[in-house]
Amino acid sequence: MAGMIPQSFIDDLLNRTDIVEVVGSRIQLKKAGKNYSARCPFHNEKTPSFSVSPDKQFYYCFGCGAGGNALGFVMDHDNLDFVQAVEDLAKRAGMDVPREEGRSNKPRQPTDSPLYPLLTAAADYYRQALKSHPSRQAAVNYLKGRGLTGEIARDFGLGFAPPGWDNLFKHLGGDALQVKAMIDAGLLIENAETGKRYDRFRDRVMFPIRDSRGRIIAFGGRVLGDDKPKYLNSPETPVFHKGQELYGLFEARKNNRNLDEIMVVEGYMDVIALAQQGLRNAVATLGTATSEEHIKRLFRLVPNILFCFDGDQAGRKAAWRALEAVMPNLQDGRRARFLFLPEGEDPDSLVRAEGPDAFRARLNQQAQPLADYFFQQLMDEADPRSLEGKAHLATLATPLIEKIPGINLRTLMHQRLRELTGLSAQPATPAAPAQHSSPSDDYYHAGDDSYYDSAPTYDHYEAPPSYAEIPPPAREGRGKGNWKKGDKPWQHKGERGDFQPRAPRTAVSVESPTLSALRTLLQNPQLALKVEDASHFAAENDLYAQLLVALLEALQKNPRLTTLQLIARWHGTEQGRLLRAMAEKEWLISADNLEQQFFDTITTLAARQREQRLEHLLRKARQSDLSSDEKEQLRELLTRQTSPAAPSSTGV
Repeated sequence: MAGMIPQSFIDDLLNRTDIVEVVGSRIQLKKAGKNYSARCPFHNEKTPSFSVSPDKQFYYCFGCGAGGNALGFVMDHDNLDFVQAVEDLAKRAGMDVPREEGRSNKPRQPTDSPLYPLLTAAADYYRQALKSHPSRQAAVNYLKGRGLTGEIARDFGLGFAPPGWDNLFKHLGGDALQVKAMIDAGLLIENAETGKRYDRFRDRVMFPIRDSRGRIIAFGGRVLGDDKPKYLNSPETPVFHKGQELYGLFEARKNNRNLDEIMVVEGYMDVIALAQQGLRNAVATLGTATSEEHIKRLFRLVPNILFCFDGDQAGRKAAWRALEAVMPNLQDGRRARFLFLPEGEDPDSLVRAEGPDAFRARLNQQAQPLADYFFQQLMDEADPRSLEGKAHLATLATPLIEKIPGINLRTLMHQRLRELTGLSAQPATPAAPAQHSSPSDDYYHAGDDSYYDSAPTYDHYEAPPSYAEIPPPAREGRGKGNWKKGDKPWQHKGERGDFQPRAPRTAVSVESPTLSALRTLLQNPQLALKVEDASHFAAENDLYAQLLVALLEALQKNPRLTTLQLIARWHGTEQGRLLRAMAEKEWLISADNLEQQFFDTITTLAARQREQRLEHLLRKARQSDLSSDEKEQLRELLTRQTSPAAPSSTGV
């Protein structure tokens, strides 16, 4: 059922789950001191480098870097999405998963549909037919002609649907319920007039389509004769929604635990041919244009997407549709590139002709960044050498640029547009986003895709979006006036603040101390109770500081949260991997004065925020009149900058 899983339940579930029992039920563990060791299930090794800590409730592999908590292990080992892993652990603990009514009516794949075993049986039949059916030679010749080996055919589960109207029907047919299930699964077609049933796929090479768990949910078939269409996909079914699926995504994730970039191509054979040559990060849409749903799903897995299309008109049209789907999802830190292949070539033919090394070089050297492709395409339509062309270019580009949520990228795109057109007017400020809950709020949202820029959403497939997608907490102070006299952006209770004012500066690099503060807080969650008003010092463009604020707010709202419960909130994201790595370092690193370093960083962040606000007010004062509230803020900030005041007993 779609809906929300209360955060309190997730926390309780993790508290009741012993990672040693969870991991030990799947692989053989051996006691090694206070921890347990094993050969890593995620990469091949002869000497055990996989360690499980019962104290920290973490696993870590010193060989491949895999690590996480019990929930993450179940997701990665069993190929489950977040909700499915929660359900699995809850069943083990004898707990019922509570749900609240969600806002999304999108279909979600059932977890126990009878169609799954039926589709698996059909896939088995097609694979066996490719090996032994009397008519199989045409299919074998086709696959060999495309350069495919038996190994790659096995990895992708390729098969053969023999010619004839009822081969699969006879093989799987049974009672009326079985026949209805075969129709529901898209394996049979029923003639509405005559009531006769026949196989949907006939005389075709078969490509099984898998979901995120590796279950067969549909098929694609490539004709061997002259029938039309050339490629035929399963219809929409209760377990298959083609607008949400990407062919090859399961296989790509299975072969690459640490994917950094996914390549989107146009067809099944492109995906398989690239995999044959060692490029196992390609996926393809299923006869549909690249949609925002596809983009959201990919960006939940990787920060980079490369679109590799044919260079013909159809390929360029598909690329522009992909660009339009990407732009509303381009948070800062994400990247999209576009590569167009020579006329008459596709990834399948080109990688076989020039080899994998040359193809990789082509990807690295010729793929255009999104901004370059964007302006090149628009300048083909609106020539900026004339005034009319400049105006038309601005008209075309501005509304598309405004869709970009990443502040830095949006600003740079507008700057590039001004360079091309000479128009210096500032872009319209986009409407403020709706106020959604932050990661510290009470619910995980399952089955709700209506807002990806809010709390971590656990939809029907993947881990939550990265923290870059989560709007930073409000950092504008209280009421109309910001940083009013008496406000204390942080408070180290029981100690006197030691902040000394410094001259204004335009840029402060706090990445290293902020990372240190993150690690300290993650390993010592009780420190959060000694910090006040954390949202006041979230540097706008510093994601590490924003993540620090999110952790502080979560811990202040629920001081009983443990390290593993915090990390679970970002499992499967870049931020989750960062938090996990920092937590694991405690096994190896023992640093002195971490608490003092932590509060030194808080002090630095608070100072940075004041300096930025001061610079903003001074700049505004030179251009226009300040409001009474702004004048009071400026007076207070200038006082702090020019005359150190005796620190109060409560902080800065």
